[in-house]
Amino acid sequence: MTLYLNDVGLLCAVGNSKAEVLKRLLAGDRSGLASSGEFGTRCMVGAVTAELPEIDERYRIYNCRNNRLLLAALSQIEPTVSGMIARFGADRIGIVLGTSTSGVRNTELALDYLADHGVLPDEYHYKQQQMGAGADFLADFFGILGPAYTISTACSSSGKAFASARRLIRQGLCDAVIVGGADSLCGLTVNGFAALESVSSEMCKPFGLHRDGINIGEAASLFVLSSEPGPVILQGIGATSDAYHFAAPNPDATDVVKAMQIALDDAGKAPAEIDYLNLHGTATVLNDAMESKAVNAVFGPAVAASSSKGMTGHTLGAAAALELAFCWLLLARDDGQGGLIPNINDDEPDMALPTLNLVKKGGALGRRINTCQSNSFAFGGNNVSIVVGRA
Repeated sequence: MTLYLNDVGLLCAVGNSKAEVLKRLLAGDRSGLASSGEFGTRCMVGAVTAELPEIDERYRIYNCRNNRLLLAALSQIEPTVSGMIARFGADRIGIVLGTSTSGVRNTELALDYLADHGVLPDEYHYKQQQMGAGADFLADFFGILGPAYTISTACSSSGKAFASARRLIRQGLCDAVIVGGADSLCGLTVNGFAALESVSSEMCKPFGLHRDGINIGEAASLFVLSSEPGPVILQGIGATSDAYHFAAPNPDATDVVKAMQIALDDAGKAPAEIDYLNLHGTATVLNDAMESKAVNAVFGPAVAASSSKGMTGHTLGAAAALELAFCWLLLARDDGQGGLIPNINDDEPDMALPTLNLVKKGGALGRRINTCQSNSFAFGGNNVSIVVGRA
């Protein structure tokens, strides 16, 4: 069964619509990253600056920034979702999301209020921070009656959601699935990564010689997946878990290599057929060294590749869905020159890393892009790689 990614809605530090995001990505625009001390640690973050939609009073228990990000992304694909509901019925539509912290920022603010006033604020509800709140909210909002749940495996969360969404359709449980993820900025992640000495105080430098950590970002990205013909095909998914270390990647890269190869095999593709590879590329010393080794082992030095995190920051549980959306944007346009997303780090290359063909600003394939692959890796060695192609 061929499954299509019929539509996508997204917003992140580089824009709040498909057209704006693609334009700024291709231009190598880093202006969405800015210094912030809001969460107690002074660092660069990639915040969404759009005015987000308000959540109606009837859904007040879901009212948090994370769900407002989801609602903004959903508004971009609402006609497609409504069409699928009309065609298949609300009980045949599923929702699978990924997140790492959901609406925990609301709890942080509520605890601050509690410390000052001795009681929690009236508008606070624990449901706002529950991992499954996003899927529950979207289901309630649209009256969707099919399976609705959330996966939380840190930075691979929304990538794993695609495997689950595909399974729901293949097993005959759904005809279409809203799939993707969201993560919003909060003190838990900013200070947690700072405690791991993984946060950069400057703009991050994916695969750069002087890379010293991530910039944390926020984003939402939602797709409609179905067997109805659409512009992009979900071709292959590979997932592995090496359980090497709680926070550090396995330096031998064995299971990352395996995840990429499984995705290629699932898609029926040879490495040479991948036109562009979106790298996990966190700009930490260990991750970039490991991923360089893995990509070079699978693809050699030729495949055009980049980390888009130099412009968006690392959006954690939303990263896999966001970066797959970037691939969708490249594939859905009719561009005979094949303009590519550059690897922006404002740094000199690290010559100690295995050779990669990192896309420079203004780089292009020279022909239409037909197939893309995207990597996402998480704490605990939880790895996912996804292959998508032009329909």
